[in-house]
Amino acid sequence: DAKHLVPNKMRDFFCTINLDQEEVFRTQVVEKSLSPYFGEEFYFEIPRTFQWLSFYIYDKSVLQKDLRIGKVSIKKEDLCNYTGKENWFMLQPVDSNSEVQGKVHLELKLNELITDNGSVCQQLVVHIKECHGLPLINGQNCDPYATVSLVGPSRNDQKKTKVKKKTSNPQFNETFYFEVTRSSSYTKKSQFQVEEEDIEKLEVRVDLWNNGNLVQDIFLGEIKVPVKVLRNDSFQAWYLLQPRENGNKSSKTDDLGSLRLNICYTEDCVLPSEYYTSLRNLLLKSSDVQPISASAAYILSEVCRDKYDAVLPLVRLLLHHHKLVPFVAAVAELDLKDTQEANTIFRGNSLATRCVDEMMKIVGKHYLKVTLKPVIDEICESPKPCEIDPIKLREGDNVEINMENLRYYVDKVFREIVRSSISCPTLMCDVFYSLRHLAAKRFPNDPHVQYSAVSSFVFLRFFAVAVVSPHTFHLRPHHPDAQTSRTLTLISKAIQTLGSWGSLTKSKLSSFKETFMCEFFKTFQEEKFTESVKKFLDDVSSTESKEPSGVSEPVHLKEGEMYKRAQGRTRIGKKNFKKRWFCLTSREFTYHKQQDKEPIFTIPIKNILAVEKLDESSFNKKNMFQVLHGEKPLYIQANNCVEASEWIEALCRVTRCNQKRLSFYHPSAFLNGNWLCCKATAESTEGCARCTADVPADTQIEIDGDRETERIYSLFTINRAKLQKLEEACGSIAVYQGPRKEPDDYSNFTIEDSVATFHTLQQIIDILEKLNESHEKYQKKRSSSAKYGSEENPIVGKVS
Repeated sequence: DAKHLVPNKMRDFFCTINLDQEEVFRTQVVEKSLSPYFGEEFYFEIPRTFQWLSFYIYDKSVLQKDLRIGKVSIKKEDLCNYTGKENWFMLQPVDSNSEVQGKVHLELKLNELITDNGSVCQQLVVHIKECHGLPLINGQNCDPYATVSLVGPSRNDQKKTKVKKKTSNPQFNETFYFEVTRSSSYTKKSQFQVEEEDIEKLEVRVDLWNNGNLVQDIFLGEIKVPVKVLRNDSFQAWYLLQPRENGNKSSKTDDLGSLRLNICYTEDCVLPSEYYTSLRNLLLKSSDVQPISASAAYILSEVCRDKYDAVLPLVRLLLHHHKLVPFVAAVAELDLKDTQEANTIFRGNSLATRCVDEMMKIVGKHYLKVTLKPVIDEICESPKPCEIDPIKLREGDNVEINMENLRYYVDKVFREIVRSSISCPTLMCDVFYSLRHLAAKRFPNDPHVQYSAVSSFVFLRFFAVAVVSPHTFHLRPHHPDAQTSRTLTLISKAIQTLGSWGSLTKSKLSSFKETFMCEFFKTFQEEKFTESVKKFLDDVSSTESKEPSGVSEPVHLKEGEMYKRAQGRTRIGKKNFKKRWFCLTSREFTYHKQQDKEPIFTIPIKNILAVEKLDESSFNKKNMFQVLHGEKPLYIQANNCVEASEWIEALCRVTRCNQKRLSFYHPSAFLNGNWLCCKATAESTEGCARCTADVPADTQIEIDGDRETERIYSLFTINRAKLQKLEEACGSIAVYQGPRKEPDDYSNFTIEDSVATFHTLQQIIDILEKLNESHEKYQKKRSSSAKYGSEENPIVGKVS
């Protein structure tokens, strides 16, 4: 959220997230507010290098261009200082001279020249080779050119390159010569030495600009290199473009307001798979360790300050290797040992409950979409008033009509849920089956506990949470408005109650905190609701395979607006790009003239042969990819690098089991009678580059096991001190035959078997030390191979 924006006038605001100057996400517009609450979460992989993560606040305009009010920009190196906690940031002014990205490749040299009269002077040679990663201008590639200047106290010699059209990676390859004048006191020397008093004051400045044609040119960035660093050597390097030093420093930042952000940024250096064998094997055998509290996976959750940090990579790793169900069963059994009453079963935030929560988010993503998305869309796009709290009713509201509206929505959501058991993923059913039988074993005299054990997850922690926060589960693009949020909250409360099938007796109704909810639920005291819930819970906690009675509905995977190149039609001999609405389901990939219109073009999923990136040089456009199928390739341009990466991943995931997938493809397009990449003249020529997508064992869930293991290694390393404390606790218990009573440093740890736990800890510490050595060797190798000034490690800022 933001506060105190643009005083004295109510505005409509939205916020964008940018990697450098590339917008990757945008919030919904919050109308008529000076302190807008956005409440939106964005999780994404960063597919390229970047310098700044920026957040821009915009004032939405209907007729004119949206106005940028202010920004928060955080350097990549500083992100770790803010990760995992909320921070208020003062908005800074948006100055066009500071909005830069990209890098430039230069070669500089000082040559000694003897003039006609025999005097010696110096000639500076500046070879500007190329630039990479210049920003888009108004969503399109820029028309860049460079000015090269030799600047001193009394001189400013400037020269200019040619303009390169429609490219973010211009190849200039132009050389400029500047005479470096000498002082009158200079005399010829046998060994030429640069005179400090002259050279100290000179610097080379390279400015990048976008050619505006009829409008003002736009500054893209600059670099400065003092001539004194050259001496008599040739100097060649890549430089990151920098903002102008004389940016708008006089602006008052106090008047712009502030923005509250919660950023979680992680960056892992993933080694080759063989380095992780020992740690991976130790984690994967966790479910076999007796007791479970002595396992490596359980110890990880014990030493992490926030269990969620441990749960995410742990669940993904165990899922990837098909070890999650036995591990969840083992930690759930430990959880139940401490549960004294059946009605509090699985209600806390334990390792077991968090593992099941995370599993449902990963595995149940498509299940939620196919079950809830249509009804959630109806509620959000055609909302009916549903407020039944007398205190919150507005003037003119009819509580009886509102109650009817709410009942209609609750009935519809409930009906969709209880009919959805056939779509419930097998893995979720397996976990629910384990939990149900463990609960019945722990409380054998309670006939209801086997149902409440499952409903506490599938209703309370899955469906009810998705209803109240549809944007978090990708059921809606944005956080709903206040009125719709209230409607969804009431529906969610009702679904939670209906899901607790044993709570629909009169005695339970009296326990409602809100009287109005008690009145509302009196209309639900029907046997059919409890029977429907029981049947649904029986179905989703059964290990029997469920075959669909008819043809299953296609699962909606992704949709959005992008640009596609015309596949046959031309305009004045040149194929053009058109904006289209794309939709991907488990059955087909289509594009439409507009959202909700009939598809113009359809590719069955089974016909897709490959999905790969397309070189920018093909059409001088960034963020392009190609879908290869039976006919000509479909060339598509996404709106930003994150969106392109997500589309490629989604298309690859759904097509990876296609039998006729290609092994080779062309990275560039076929234009003017030849492939731009390999110059082959036949359009049917086999591809010249190997396809990047491998075929994984699990086509539904894309998980990189090595990356998750590296994340777990990082967590163990960060919490090394706690590992040592736990080791001391095990030693103390072993020596004194029980936990020590004084300074209770160990009470937060669960230690059932000190010897087994100590043994596992020693294995973990040994593995960490070996991985530390491997990382250090890799970092040394990396730093020596990518020297400062190379393309991989460009020079930042002014060279001194």
